[in-house]
Amino acid sequence: MLDLNFVRDNLPLVEEKLRQRGLDPAAVLQDFGEVERERRQAIARAETMKAQRNQAAEEIARRKKRGEDVSVLVAETKQSKESVQEFEKAAQRYEQRLGEILAGIPNLPHASVPVGCGADENVEVRRWGTPPRFDFLPKPHWELGVELGILDLERAVKLTGARFAVYWDLGARMERALANFMLDLHTRRHGYTEVLPPYLVNSASMYGTGQLPKFAAELFRVPHGDKDLWLIPTAEVPLTNLYRDEVLEASRLPVCVTAYTPCFRSEAGSYGKDVRGIIRQHQFQKVELVRFSRPESSYDELEKLTHDAEEVLQQLGLHYRVMVLSTGDIGPSSAKTYDLEVWLPGQQLFREISSCSNFEAFQARRANIRYRPEGKGKTEFLHTLNGSGLAIGRTWLAVLENYQQADGTVLVPEPLRPYMGVERLTPKKF
Repeated sequence: MLDLNFVRDNLPLVEEKLRQRGLDPAAVLQDFGEVERERRQAIARAETMKAQRNQAAEEIARRKKRGEDVSVLVAETKQSKESVQEFEKAAQRYEQRLGEILAGIPNLPHASVPVGCGADENVEVRRWGTPPRFDFLPKPHWELGVELGILDLERAVKLTGARFAVYWDLGARMERALANFMLDLHTRRHGYTEVLPPYLVNSASMYGTGQLPKFAAELFRVPHGDKDLWLIPTAEVPLTNLYRDEVLEASRLPVCVTAYTPCFRSEAGSYGKDVRGIIRQHQFQKVELVRFSRPESSYDELEKLTHDAEEVLQQLGLHYRVMVLSTGDIGPSSAKTYDLEVWLPGQQLFREISSCSNFEAFQARRANIRYRPEGKGKTEFLHTLNGSGLAIGRTWLAVLENYQQADGTVLVPEPLRPYMGVERLTPKKF
């Protein structure tokens, strides 16, 4: 969420940043200007009448001492008190309306974000590695997984429905191996603290990271008594909300946490997209990276977080590129986002495998996460960052497609072999 005073004092800038996102400022800001003026006028009127009441109270006291009749003045003071209450109630209504408007305003893109209408205007920052060369036509993972007997989409449909998967034997073991490899890398080498959070969160948590109220249709809601719980769409939600309504000492920053969790997404509006294989699932697993940073160093932290995610791909020997998303493609809560896109030879394309974002104070303001700068008594909002480190399913299929062999087997990348206990995946039926 943006700061109310900032929006009020910088409306032309906010409108321009919204246009850069491809949004209509009038539709997003709605009646912000009018409501803010009415709110301030109501507050001013209430304060003026309070001052007048105080003066009247002093006058009543003086007249009483002189033995004069004060009944008329007392009646006027009572009426004034009722008017003050009405103005204060009006101010509260305007305040609530402003909160609703602010909750729907996306974050402002950072000045370094390329201006564009969508994904076509994303800019490549760098590439790592080279695509593998094959002397045969490489297959996509949905063929490899079935032929190896490790991916079963038909039984998943029987169990649950479309966009779910069953992994067998070494397919399941590789999923677990990838998660353990990533967690060990991030905790032992990159300095993250591992967390095992709940997979269900309350509405306040979803609001804190920006999923609610705008994206309720994309979530799985679980009624629980007289309240709603939500299946997490990413570990970003519980990890970021660990410090909701708390104040961190500046000496603790940056705080870096990681978690391996399932993620649940309804994928509303995505029907017909990525229907083959496991690219877009209702349930998938992911290792998430979250950082809490001082504002002045958050963009340095974004670079570190992105490199932490990149090292997973580097150690696995997977060719990838880094894209900085344009203003028309970044998520509503993000000020700047890098996407890591891994090369998939079976599909002959790059596919996003991680998004690393700096939200600045946008989430912290919604979740009320503050820090106390050294030498200052007043607390300030810190900056939050997160990124996938990585999406397990997409890493799984990238390994299959990049390490497939002409004989139908798949080599296991060297870093995964201690976790897998095998060097090669061979066909097997279940």
